[in-house]
Order: sequence, then C-alpha cells, then structure tokens
Amino acid sequence: MSKSITLIWQLLRKHISIFELTIFFITNLIGMVVILAGVQIYSDLKPILSGDEAIIGNDYVVVTHPVTRVGINTTSFSTNDIEELQNQEFVNSVGRFTSSQFEVNGSILFGGRRLSTMLFFESIPDEFIDATPDSWGFAEGNTTIPIILPRNYLNLYNFGFSSTQKLPQITEAMVKSVSLGIELSGNGHTDEFVGRVAGFSDRINTILVPDAFMSWANRHYANVTTESPTRLILEVANPSDPSLLEFLEANNYVLESKPAESGKALFILKVCVAIIVVIGVIFSLLSIIILTLSIHLLLQKNITKLETLTLIGYTPNRVAMPYNALTIALNGSILILSLVAVFVAQNIYSNYLSQLDGITISTSPAASFVVGIALTVLITALNIFVINHKIKEISRKR
Repeated sequence: MSKSITLIWQLLRKHISIFELTIFFITNLIGMVVILAGVQIYSDLKPILSGDEAIIGNDYVVVTHPVTRVGINTTSFSTNDIEELQNQEFVNSVGRFTSSQFEVNGSILFGGRRLSTMLFFESIPDEFIDATPDSWGFAEGNTTIPIILPRNYLNLYNFGFSSTQKLPQITEAMVKSVSLGIELSGNGHTDEFVGRVAGFSDRINTILVPDAFMSWANRHYANVTTESPTRLILEVANPSDPSLLEFLEANNYVLESKPAESGKALFILKVCVAIIVVIGVIFSLLSIIILTLSIHLLLQKNITKLETLTLIGYTPNRVAMPYNALTIALNGSILILSLVAVFVAQNIYSNYLSQLDGITISTSPAASFVVGIALTVLITALNIFVINHKIKEISRKR
C-alpha cells in the first residue's frame, strides 16, 4: 500500500465500527459455510444415490395398457411404441414380457395327494431379472424347466394362508427342493417336464422361465415365433422423473409397479440441499445488507474528510481504495475459513460413510471450491460497487 493510501486509511479508519464489521464477518461466514456445505454434500452423495455405481441402482417399472372394458382389449405394444419408449432420455432400456401361447398344467404331490392347476409362464431378458440363479438357462432337449417365483407368493403363503389354515410354514430352500410336474400341450404336442424353483424375485411379479425356453416352447407348442408384448419393463434412473410420468400419461400407459427408492432418495437429497442453500443465501444477504448499511454510515461519518480529499486532488477511486482493500481482506478471510470448515465436515461424514457396507464415497472439494470463489467474487464486487458509487456521489456534491 503506497504512502498516500496509508495516509488516507489512517485518516478514515477512525469511524470504522469493529462491532459492525464483526457482525458482517460472522453472518457472512455462517452463510458461506452453509451454502458450501450444502453444495459439497450434494456433490459427494449424488453418485451413491444415482448413476452406474449407485448403492440402490436404477429402478425398474412395468408398463401396460389400461383395460377399459370387459372382453377383448387391444393391450399389446407395437414396434413403434417400443422404439418411442427406447428413444426417451429418461429410459435406459426396454425389456419385453413374452407370454406362453400354449397350455400349461402344473401338479405337485402334497400330503399324499396330487394337486394340479392351470398355470402360465412369462419370460423377460436376463438383464432385467434381479437375481439370476446359476441353474438359469435352457437348451432344446432338456426336460427340466428352471422357474423364478415372486417372493411375495411365498410370503403370502407363510404369513397369510398357512396361519389361517393351520398349515406349516415353509422356507425358500424347501421350495427349491420340490419338483413340480409340468405338462405342456398345444399344436398337436403334449409333453411332460419337471419344474424346479431356481430362485425368487423381488422385482418381477410373475412366474418366470428362461427366455430361451419360452422362444422354443412358443414355436413348438403354438407355432408362434413373435408376439406383440402386452407388458414392458423399463429400466429408468428415476421413476419419479416428471418427464417419465408425463410421457406415460400422454400415451395412456399404466405403471404396474412403482419402485422408486433411488428416485425418492435423490429427491429428498435435492430438497434438503435446496433448504440448506436457501438458509445460507439468507445469511449471506443479511451480511451484505449489514455491510452496505455500515459502509453508508461510515462514509456519512467521514463525508467532510472525503470531500476534502477529493478537493485536494484525490480521485474517488483512490479514496475508495482503502475501503475496497478492507472488503477484499474480509471476504477472502471468510472464503478461506469457510472452505476449511467444509473440508473438516467432509472428512467427518466421508469417514463415517466409508464404514458402511457397500458404500464407497469418492470426495472432491472442487464443487465447494468453485462455488466459494464465485460467491466471494460476486459479494466482493457488489461491496466495491456500493463503496465506489457512494464516494463518487459525495465527490459530485462538493
């Protein structure tokens, strides 16, 4: 700082209120810490709630056409429908449900009696199945059909039907050990197969068989090679995405299931971060208002000295320089302390999250660093503008 600037500072600093500057410093520090903490938390937690490495992963929704009347309805999806869905930004991939076009009869020995019923099979591509067992697959000539059942079927029996009928509860391992008699018929063929439950699904609410078996069986027993699906399964990043819901409503599609764990978690994270940032902005605005009032009051107290300085040849910019330097020093100190506080908090919660199974958090201070610098530059520029504008106003009145 040059001699003239030092002399101006010594002349003007008498009326500077330490109390007012302290209030500005504290409120701006709180606001900056809150804003940067919200931005950093969102930046760190978003990857584990959405994306390829999300702990919850993408969601899957089943889409159908509505049944509008009793009788035969046109509920199948055309090739154009499927392509249109696949081309939407909010849909990652589309899978078709393939239904059995032949008769299926299942039987089982239970308490010395053979119980039989008509069944139906469906299949979907393997990548849409949540738990593909090792025995999953089929080749022509096999007499064993692997089956995946919805887990809620077993739960309904164990916690509903068995308790009312005084029947024993059964385990998944027990169900997997039971052989089912499967009779397939159609197109002049009738054959016996053995069905074995290979696993249970929490995602798909139907009786699943391998895609390879379904393709072969439909050709063999129904002479059908392709069939327009009546149900589709969509892999989406966020089933609560308004764009997805609007698209489905516009095309009169019905969501059969709405698993939205990651979408809800990400939505809650966004809401929490928004609240945190708003609180931080309020603190920052209060600090700016306090500083602006302090500057006006300070300049008003020094108005005679400022007029004298401009009269003896000092330019308004030069007179304003000590105040500008003070503002830069204050805001720079606030930025440094805010970043330190955020990084300390980041280390605390990242260490805690890293102790949880299945969670790997990769932290980077880039988000809060960039936002912190941008906010500091903005606030400082606003403060300097107010100071210069006021001093120029005073100089024009001399």
